[in-house]
Amino acid sequence: MKRDGYLKLVGEVRDLQIIDASGRRCWIADDIEFEGGVGKKLKVKALLVGPGAYGKRLPQWLNTIIKRVVGAHMGRVPWKDVVRITGEIKLAKDAKAYGLCKKDLEWEECIGRIPGAWS
Repeated sequence: MKRDGYLKLVGEVRDLQIIDASGRRCWIADDIEFEGGVGKKLKVKALLVGPGAYGKRLPQWLNTIIKRVVGAHMGRVPWKDVVRITGEIKLAKDAKAYGLCKKDLEWEECIGRIPGAWS
């Protein structure tokens, strides 16, 4: 399905796996940002990804724990960069361009410094 086709946003987009241009799995679409206002046309602006996006849907006590463990980072993927939506969301660029997978990329960099780590 193309991003400009008919979609049930909550049922068909939110909570889908996100795949960047290089094939990396980048968490899931946690929330959807809209633009427009009262009396204006409502349009999808971006997908919001990460604990900063889904924390609002959690009980306060759980959100506090998650912020302490993984932080409150939120990546924003412009809707124009969504290439395709099937059982997953395919993006036009790599994760780093959107601020996604920050911790994963940091860990990969740290592990990559250890001699023989990837062999």
